[in-house]
Amino acid sequence: MQIQKYTFQQHGDERGQLVALEEMKDIPFAIKRVYYMYDTKPGVRRGFHAHKSLEQILICVNGSCKILLDDGKEKEIVLLDKQYEGLYIPNYMWREMYDFSPDAILLVLASDFYYEEDYIRNYEDFVKSLNQDSIPRR
Repeated sequence: MQIQKYTFQQHGDERGQLVALEEMKDIPFAIKRVYYMYDTKPGVRRGFHAHKSLEQILICVNGSCKILLDDGKEKEIVLLDKQYEGLYIPNYMWREMYDFSPDAILLVLASDFYYEEDYIRNYEDFVKSLNQDSIPRR
C-alpha cells in the first residue's frame, strides 16, 4: 500500500502561520464538500467505511489522531499531527479514525457531495467488492 501525504506550503512571520489550499493545485480534486470532527470522546473510533468513488484529504488542524487504512490486502496506520499535512484517501479504501487527542479537530475535504449510495459500510461487502473487475480505482 502506498500512503500519499501532502505537505502544504506554510506562510508565516511574527504574526503566526497561514496555510492556503486550492483545489486542483494543492488538493488533487475539485472540493465539493468540507466537514470536520471535534470533541471526539476518548476511546471512540469513527469511519468504518469505504467509498465507491469519493476521494478525500484528511487534515488534523488541531491536536492529533490516527487513521487506519485498509485496501483489502494491507493495513497501515497513519498519525496525523501536523496542521500543514494532509492524508489523501482514494476510493475503495477502508478507513477508521481513532485515538483522537482531547483537542483534535479533523478536517475533511471531499471530492463530491454526500451520497449514501457511495458508502460501503460493511467490511465483508467491501472485501467482496474489491474482487470485482469493473471497479474504477483511483
